[in-house]
Amino acid sequence: PPFPSPSPANGSSRQLSVDELYLTDTGGQYLDGTTDITRTVHWGTPTPLQKEAYTRVLMGNIDLSRLVFPPDTAGGAVEAFARRALWDVGLNYGHGTGHGIGNFLSVHEWPVGFQSNNVPLAAGMFTSIEPGYYLDGEFGIRIEDVVQVVEAHTEKPFLTFEVVSLVPYDRNLIDVSLLSQEQIRYLNAYYETIRARVGPELQRQQLEEEYRWLQRSTEP
Repeated sequence: PPFPSPSPANGSSRQLSVDELYLTDTGGQYLDGTTDITRTVHWGTPTPLQKEAYTRVLMGNIDLSRLVFPPDTAGGAVEAFARRALWDVGLNYGHGTGHGIGNFLSVHEWPVGFQSNNVPLAAGMFTSIEPGYYLDGEFGIRIEDVVQVVEAHTEKPFLTFEVVSLVPYDRNLIDVSLLSQEQIRYLNAYYETIRARVGPELQRQQLEEEYRWLQRSTEP
């Protein structure tokens, strides 16, 4: 074929270890929508910096996801909410905070997103929220969810986000002492939603090991 798929080679391949961070950026296209979900995991003992950086990336993801904002707000005007927890300790990331996601269309779909030249956010739009942190030559962290812009439960018609990607975060990397009570409540509500929506489907498919993993991963 004119564009052969990349394949592993002895010169470039390396063995994975339980002693390092592993970032997996996943997605698929289905008849009812497109997914783009990134999770970072560590199966061993993370370093204090890895754990704090991961937790602060998660805090930024939560802070932007639960934000309530006026209609016709541009994504670029609220983007800093995803960075604040990292900025607090002098950390940052050098990539975008999110991009529009098509419905069975492009994974990166213009013109929705959080850049200065994106259109104002409106109910019904889908975008990713994906803060991260990368230390050159050491490790990378990104936590990406797909969210829909929805109307908030406010007296005047404001907007907020509803997370539609239902995948637990890695408990091994979360320093709960850094989280606020509001962030913890948000996480617990998110885990309840995952259990309620994904749990019965795993049981229907008789995926018992996966169901037990889901229960462990979504404990309060």
